[in-house]
Amino acid sequence: MARREKRPHAIDMYRAITRLRTEEECFAFFQDICSNKEMLAMEQRFRVAQMLEEGKTYLEIQEETGASTATISRVGKVLNEGTGVVADMLEQDFKQERDFGQTQGGTE
Repeated sequence: MARREKRPHAIDMYRAITRLRTEEECFAFFQDICSNKEMLAMEQRFRVAQMLEEGKTYLEIQEETGASTATISRVGKVLNEGTGVVADMLEQDFKQERDFGQTQGGTE
């Protein structure tokens, strides 16, 4: 299935997202434009991506998140064949956590 191209009228929404400054603003924005089910689905997919990057198995991910194997597989495909933005973001998060652990005297 081909990915959707950015439509001119949708660009306004993406611009609005880039203006969000805090986690609270971001949460409130998505809470206003998404249903609870949509929010939970996005949050679940992001957690699945984190766990895949951590090297967790499908079974471990399924048990912790409740995600179906189809969802886990779809997220894995995005990490491997997508635009790379989510994978880059997760790598940055991992690096920040590792660096923080090292500055705090951790053994990571």
